[in-house]
Amino acid sequence: MRRLGIEDINAVQALLLYNIGDNEVVIRDLKDRGYYQGSNVSYNIKALTEYGYLMQERSPHDRRSVRLKLTEKGLDLCNAVRKLQDDLSTVLGGSEDTAKMLETTLATMQRVERTWTDFIHYGRPRPLT
Repeated sequence: MRRLGIEDINAVQALLLYNIGDNEVVIRDLKDRGYYQGSNVSYNIKALTEYGYLMQERSPHDRRSVRLKLTEKGLDLCNAVRKLQDDLSTVLGGSEDTAKMLETTLATMQRVERTWTDFIHYGRPRPLT
């Protein structure tokens, strides 16, 4: 974040913005995905709104539901993070072997995420096949 000249938010808050991206999401969706827990989400959303990275709107259909959307400042930060990721990807190289290793790594990480999500929602995880 410092390399981007951003000192008003931390890495966790930047990740939250990145996960929202171009979408509009409901706070509950962020919690349900298991990325963020309870009061941390509320605190971070409040901070990101105060710093001008995030907008909050009450749903017209359900006044209890709050939709989140990035401001232009938030979108600029996401684009900067994407560029950093692209630069890192270039450093890793574009060989076929690297691509296969990254695909394997991604598949493994998705399996781990699925296991943890099942554990959070249903208790003791079942063996993956």
